[in-house]
Amino acid sequence: MSGFTHFDAEGRAQMVDVSEKPATERVATAKGRVVMAPETLAMIVEGRAKKGDVLAVARLAGIMAAKRTADLIPLCHPLMLSKVTVDLVPHAPDRVEIEATVKLTGQTGVEMEALTAVSVAALTVYDMVKAVDRGMRIEDIRLTHKSGGKSGSFDAS
Repeated sequence: MSGFTHFDAEGRAQMVDVSEKPATERVATAKGRVVMAPETLAMIVEGRAKKGDVLAVARLAGIMAAKRTADLIPLCHPLMLSKVTVDLVPHAPDRVEIEATVKLTGQTGVEMEALTAVSVAALTVYDMVKAVDRGMRIEDIRLTHKSGGKSGSFDAS
């Protein structure tokens, strides 16, 4: 199974050994969105959700999720993150756009942390207003930028 760093020569799952890699600044950004009924978005923007401030809670959930990625994804390294930002922006008539950026100086990248932050923030939006809109869709979660490390930079087009 050559080419896949999370498998050994016999095809068994393994955690990648990063001990010989130099510590470099690494940054990753991911995006996604939650699409909903226009009435649901209006309720969120106007602060009428029964569970509270949807965007503030989802922002905190995303930050917390980035910090706990190694607990959720089996072969991810536990990391000391330097910075996590999660932005949720309502876009009329029917969606909340989510962007997370994660940064550290270390021996491995933070792509999974950024993707996890967006995913959990989106799930939190869904959870907080699902009673009024079970038809919401979580869409297009993707890595949009990464820099640092041996493989260099990546920017989605």
